[in-house]
Amino acid sequence: MNERNAVISILRGTVASVGLDHIDIVVGGIGFRVHVTPAFAQGASRDQEMTVFTSMIVREDSMTLYGFESADERDVFTKMLSVSGIGPKIALAALAVLRPDDLRRAVRDQDLSTLQRIPGVGKKSAQRMALEIGDKLGTPAALPGAQTAAAPAPTEDAVASEVSAALVGLGWSEAQAAKAIEKLAGSGLGASDMLRAALVTLGGGRG
Repeated sequence: MNERNAVISILRGTVASVGLDHIDIVVGGIGFRVHVTPAFAQGASRDQEMTVFTSMIVREDSMTLYGFESADERDVFTKMLSVSGIGPKIALAALAVLRPDDLRRAVRDQDLSTLQRIPGVGKKSAQRMALEIGDKLGTPAALPGAQTAAAPAPTEDAVASEVSAALVGLGWSEAQAAKAIEKLAGSGLGASDMLRAALVTLGGGRG
């Protein structure tokens, strides 16, 4: 299926709703659904004015917006799409597991074990990524960039349901999602943190 990037690169508007893996943002009276990482969604709130750096993927039967906190994240996402076998879902999942500079280091050092933490990336895909991206991502900066923790969801069942839906949306089967969530039962994690933990658990499971 043909796939290409369109020209919507930035949106600024009011957040109308927030999901585990997306936000709905209203710009000039028009609502846009933007797919984002769990950490991005965690930091957004309803009625917040927000600027989102975006990449719009146009296919024959769909148009999908992916959103990022910075132009750097968006550029890393776009460059990852140049790797054969890496689509937008995997590229977004990479930024859910690794910060841009962590990804740069892994590619630079050909750290396949770190690259295989990305959902949908096995050894062969990690090798292709290291070879095909090469130094296109640039040099990692020496900035730590810590992230905040998520607030827990009301019940464990509600968290599990949200995380399962997000994992299936990222391309995992319901059975794989259930198995990963089962391993985290009783952990007390909120939805965003549980999703990140499940992504790490599932990361090495494909080839």
